[in-house]
Amino acid sequence: MNPPQPAPPVFNDLAHPPQGLAPLALSVGEAQALLGQWCDHHAQERFRREGATENVALEKSFGRTLCEDIFSPMDVPAHTNSAMDGYAYRWQEMAPNESLRTLRVVHTVLAGQTWRGQVSRDECVKIMTGGVMPDGCDTVAPLERVREIGADSSQGHVEVDTRLFQAGDNQRLRGEDLQAGGLALSQGTTLHAAAMGLLASLGLSHVRVWRALKVAIFSTGSEVLALGAPFKSGHVYDANRLSLTGLLQGLGLDIVDLGVVRDDPQEIKDTFLKAQNLADVVITSGGVSMGEADHTKDTMKALGEVVFWHIAMRPGRPFALGQLGQCLLFALPGNPVAMIVTFLALVRPALIKLSGKTPEEPAFLWAQSGEHLRKKPGRTEYQRGQTHVNEAGELCVRLTGNQGSGILSSLVQGDCLIVLGHDQGDVEPGDRLKIWPLKGLI
Repeated sequence: MNPPQPAPPVFNDLAHPPQGLAPLALSVGEAQALLGQWCDHHAQERFRREGATENVALEKSFGRTLCEDIFSPMDVPAHTNSAMDGYAYRWQEMAPNESLRTLRVVHTVLAGQTWRGQVSRDECVKIMTGGVMPDGCDTVAPLERVREIGADSSQGHVEVDTRLFQAGDNQRLRGEDLQAGGLALSQGTTLHAAAMGLLASLGLSHVRVWRALKVAIFSTGSEVLALGAPFKSGHVYDANRLSLTGLLQGLGLDIVDLGVVRDDPQEIKDTFLKAQNLADVVITSGGVSMGEADHTKDTMKALGEVVFWHIAMRPGRPFALGQLGQCLLFALPGNPVAMIVTFLALVRPALIKLSGKTPEEPAFLWAQSGEHLRKKPGRTEYQRGQTHVNEAGELCVRLTGNQGSGILSSLVQGDCLIVLGHDQGDVEPGDRLKIWPLKGLI
């Protein structure tokens, strides 16, 4: 790990932010940069603590994050072997202009077997996929590409059309996947199915990973009903906590669900203090706007520090980052779409850093606008879109409908977010747009 870095700047007074930052609202870029500083600092602190790593069985490592580089203890594959069921022969000893070649079968090599015999230029070995290539043989002719002569090809002859092959065809060379001492996987790699298979190919049964980041979540609002509760006039069911759970799944996190908390300062305080003892990160939704009963931000200030809370973005303007002891707090807006968009743009990258994962860049694409879009400069907008390919083979995008920050159905109907930049104005049909595909994110 790098040496400890000084804590990034903190400001509570929106009228006097750090030099260079907007006095009323941070741009998305400014917010991401400031958040990145905070997460770099807190990640380093977290990774230095006792118990920051653990050794886990490989079969239970899916989604976990490597805390160290892994170097291959062996060549993979360990031997040059056949990639096909077929006949191994010495291609390099072909006679000039030779096409059809009759070879005598002298042995059969099954998968995992090694045969130490010799093969002359007029001989071959029947070999199964995974069988170790005999000395001198450099090419495999697949079973279906040769003519077998005699009832028992394992003891008879085969005819090979050598024009169909090049030297080295259908063999897997020793060390062509990994060489002994070479880097197999880097620190920060998130272990998925292929990475687990690669580690298994090295004979590793356990792997050292960062301890899973513990994330406590709760929703705030006296009008928010838990699922299963009788419906009451003027109330809403808690969609945010379920959406947030879905957003967090797949990141290899340990999720602690603290339910719904009423708009009561003492309840919010008690929940924050409980979360502080249970988690590394707390994520809330609601309670960060200007309403009289929005106590989350004030409680965060009373218990710790608030870094910022107005972002020049739509949806999702109210947002707060705070610190309570060693615990980071993210307070997201209460409107469902605003909560999801803010999470994707700001919180998801932060959690990836805090987990020790290698940072990932958003997979933006470009598409042609299918309609006029209204946009005021001075904020970043994330509008819900649906893509299609037109007759010319070009990727196009249109809005999914009502773009209100509480309209979840328009997000469900879409497959991307249309990203309209901070300084961008209205968009005309045919203009190129940046889009953010949602597959794998929500």
